[in-house]
Amino acid sequence: MKILILNGPNLNMLGTREPEVYGTRTLSDIMTELKTLAVDQSIEIEHFQSNEEGVLVTRIQESHSVYDGIIFNPGAYTHTSIALLDALRASKCPCIEVHLSNIHNREPFRRRSFTAQACIGQICGLGPIGYRLALTALREMHDTKGTCR
Repeated sequence: MKILILNGPNLNMLGTREPEVYGTRTLSDIMTELKTLAVDQSIEIEHFQSNEEGVLVTRIQESHSVYDGIIFNPGAYTHTSIALLDALRASKCPCIEVHLSNIHNREPFRRRSFTAQACIGQICGLGPIGYRLALTALREMHDTKGTCR
């Protein structure tokens, strides 16, 4: 099983950006832990972060037939990007959206997720645990159905 983990804008600033909201762990810390969990579950993961919307769209477009699933934290693009929504729908690669903070308990503009409309699920508000839960969910869905869809 092969999973793509995508992270959007400003997630490269984890650990220093608003630690009261996002915690003190860096994206590298979170991905290192996730890689260990993936090895234990016989999952190959590839991680990619970009602050550029078009680059993320391209990675999603390239995911079809390459990955068994995507774990995606679109960052602020969650609330603005129809392009990412369309790319996720076109890729047909099952995706779980992850957010470190609870977007539904924040500013009103953060409560709407365009990208979640193309995802099989959304995990938010649990910090880095959300990534682990998404990885486990994709694996279990793949194991029981032979696919993540």
